[in-house]
Amino acid sequence: MGIKVEVFSTPGCSHCDRARDSLKAIAQAFGEDRVTWREVNLLNELDYAVELGVLTPPSLAINGELVFARLPSAAQLRDELARRLEREHT
Repeated sequence: MGIKVEVFSTPGCSHCDRARDSLKAIAQAFGEDRVTWREVNLLNELDYAVELGVLTPPSLAINGELVFARLPSAAQLRDELARRLEREHT
């Protein structure tokens, strides 16, 4: 089944850019067959972002659910993904 991670940001958001790369590396460390990464331009997909409850960038959704209204730390994302993957396999 796998987990889908979506990061919502806007062009020119320097805070988004700095954090996104390290978080992407965390997600990819689980393997692309287990965790997929998608970057969402908030301006291009505003309706979808509003549907999920994204109010400000950067935000992060997992499996279509807003989990972090602000980007998490690397440890927070790692823990959340590990917990969800463990739950998938039990």
